Amino acid sequence: MSNHVLDSEQVLVALVTGGAKGIGRGICHVLAQKGYRIALTYHSDSDDPEGITRELKHIYAADAFALQSDLTQPGEPQRVVEGVLEHFGRIDLVVNNAGHGFSGELIELEEEKLAAMIALDYTAPVLLSKYAVRSMIERGIRGSVLFITSSRGERAYPGDSIYGGMKAALIRSCGSFALEWAPHGIRANCVAPGATVNKPEQDARTEPLGRKIPLGRMGTPSDIGEAIAWLASDKAAYITGINLRIDGGLILPGMPEDLSEAAGYGWGYMHPKPD
Repeated sequence: MSNHVLDSEQVLVALVTGGAKGIGRGICHVLAQKGYRIALTYHSDSDDPEGITRELKHIYAADAFALQSDLTQPGEPQRVVEGVLEHFGRIDLVVNNAGHGFSGELIELEEEKLAAMIALDYTAPVLLSKYAVRSMIERGIRGSVLFITSSRGERAYPGDSIYGGMKAALIRSCGSFALEWAPHGIRANCVAPGATVNKPEQDARTEPLGRKIPLGRMGTPSDIGEAIAWLASDKAAYITGINLRIDGGLILPGMPEDLSEAAGYGWGYMHPKPD
């Protein structure tokens, strides 16, 4: 896939779920800057869908539109894909970003919350990808499907059995998808953020957890967006079936745990406080 195109009929279309806020919003900004037309999903009006589409059009002159959807509901992933196809006529890149988790020990976790996490964090992205890839195959599009996973899909934490488990399941399933879709020229990969700021009031350089990360700060939505844009481009045309961790070294083997009050949550080494 190339980010450089000649006319509006060839402009690539990216579908980003959960694209109205947090990491998803940052992903949309980066992809719009790279020249994509943007379709994004949002869950409720409080996610500010009009704000993000207005930003993308104003800053990048990007063709952008938003679809409201609860992707956990039956038929919604298919409806979203059909809506994008009706609006743009094609899908070249899928970014399965929408997700949510509740922390808590399994024995205390309500069945409704458990089912909701499985539906949103695993079933929804798989089904949405199914219908999007069908459309790519029908149109001869050598596209790209990306799953936003997490460093928590590789490393276990207490109270994280379901959310982290679903991210691990996506990583494993993605490998099979990569094999299934390769004959069609469609690539499937995962991008795994580590500790990443997702609220406008957060500063990646001054958040306390950033001082415990080897590179000295938390991640930003644009860090994730740039990785996605590269992985979806022709520069990564020979890459499929991987889980690309974007975590500043957060879960590298050998990072010592230190649970003392002085160290706070996380790891032993701490960078000095920023001036």
